[in-house]
Amino acid sequence: MFYTQQQVNSLQNQEFSHVFYEQNEHIFTITLNRPEKKNAMNPLLINEITFLMLYAKYNNDIRVVILKANGTIFCAGADLKAFAGHDTENSSTVPEPAVPVKLGDVFAQLFKPCIAQVHASVYAGGFLLLGGCTHVVAVEHAEFGLPEVKRGLWPFQVMASLMPFMSARTLLDWCMRGKVLKANEALKTGIVTQVVEAVNLESTVTELAQELALVAPLAVRKGLEAYHEMQRVTAAKQHAYLHGMLQELLVSEDAKEGLAAFEEKRSPNWKGQ
Repeated sequence: MFYTQQQVNSLQNQEFSHVFYEQNEHIFTITLNRPEKKNAMNPLLINEITFLMLYAKYNNDIRVVILKANGTIFCAGADLKAFAGHDTENSSTVPEPAVPVKLGDVFAQLFKPCIAQVHASVYAGGFLLLGGCTHVVAVEHAEFGLPEVKRGLWPFQVMASLMPFMSARTLLDWCMRGKVLKANEALKTGIVTQVVEAVNLESTVTELAQELALVAPLAVRKGLEAYHEMQRVTAAKQHAYLHGMLQELLVSEDAKEGLAAFEEKRSPNWKGQ
């Protein structure tokens, strides 16, 4: 793990350079705030996102994460100059992670609903953010591009993040041709889950987050954990693994509360336990 639970519990004492965060009841919002660089990800921004994601993971009161951005571009990918050592800006107190961060691993370990609120275009490594989210709500005018091959590169990690959502031929064709997709085209490929008018983006994401915050949080966490684990468990062991996960849920406080609420015809009071 990149940060321990003890480290991320010091959130209130940390200063961030490139992100804002806010918690409203069970919903935790992370906002990329490096608009002058088109929210291109340097090592510091990646560490700050990781720190906040792990805070959300460990905080039982947080049930849904929203990922949004300021500026004219949602994310332009990696800041290659920064990774080459030409970036000295740093007013952050977030500690260095225990091991170098791979964003795909960060999102895969969250085990909570995560909604990308895409108000503008996304390019290159920015898809590591979208690929890790369970929901992507985008405005109609947003564009989605993988230009790496036109610069003599290949979107290796992005390819891995997008494989669960796209057919192999569609994904490989996109990587090889470096095309720019419109929002409705991205919707057809599975990268985007919903396209809305810009005026409705905020309200659509808020309504979705509130809906997801009402369902049983432990069941969702265990379900997402099982989804990711199924990619590693052999076919012969899948049903035994899933049966074991179900047994864990059946004896949980949330499962007992869900049954009691159903019988008593009332809304459940989830504890996430």
